[in-house]
Amino acid sequence: MAIIPVDLAGRSYEVHVGRGLIERAAKLAEGLIRKPRIAVVADANARQHHGDRLASAMAEAGIEIDWFDVGSGEASKSWNTLEKLTDRMLVKGVERGDHVFALGGGVVGDLTGFACAILKRGCGFIQIPTTLLAQVDSSVGGKTAINTSAGKNLIGAFHQPSLVLADLGTLDTLPDREMRAGYAEVLKYGVLGDAKFFAWLEANGDAVLDREPGALEHAVATSVAAKAKIVAEDERELSGPRALFNLGHTFGH
Repeated sequence: MAIIPVDLAGRSYEVHVGRGLIERAAKLAEGLIRKPRIAVVADANARQHHGDRLASAMAEAGIEIDWFDVGSGEASKSWNTLEKLTDRMLVKGVERGDHVFALGGGVVGDLTGFACAILKRGCGFIQIPTTLLAQVDSSVGGKTAINTSAGKNLIGAFHQPSLVLADLGTLDTLPDREMRAGYAEVLKYGVLGDAKFFAWLEANGDAVLDREPGALEHAVATSVAAKAKIVAEDERELSGPRALFNLGHTFGH
């Protein structure tokens, strides 16, 4: 397992990369969980494949889960879904000192993070990204947002997670097409200034896509470390370096 720090002074946190992290989630987050009941936002795929694992891990620690189900597509990043989610969180008693878990891909992470940024003027959240793209990109750095008719990710906030658990076991059930989408982001970290990593990917790309444990962990951990470094330098994309990550995004959006 690799642990990558995201150094943001009083808002620093760790990104854990490895297998079996969901089974250890209660232990890894024990300093952040203050109640015997937690809120978990998840899409249908993530809950189907990994929900029981998380529930069992929490149950062993005496913690129950309130599930908040959302759709996995971009349509869920909307005012309507945000309003429903925050209303349900309030009904369930989520408070400012609590931490909400986001279990799913980038849509779930973006939506949950923004909901937590505005709920009671800000509560904590923990990312458990279940796609390669989310593990190496959206789960790290604190960008949270929803979409509007004017465009993608135009309403949002910078709200850093308190912990990220990138469990590589979640990628075992990821469709190959989604693995390739995430791998494109991994490759981008090499293109943006790490020739050694790019050369390594040229030699080991097939192993990463085949989910070979050692290669996959190295690819994800190296990508996260690259992003963490620039986020620490330019958290709010004001001085320039973080804008490098937008390579391909403008066209893609």
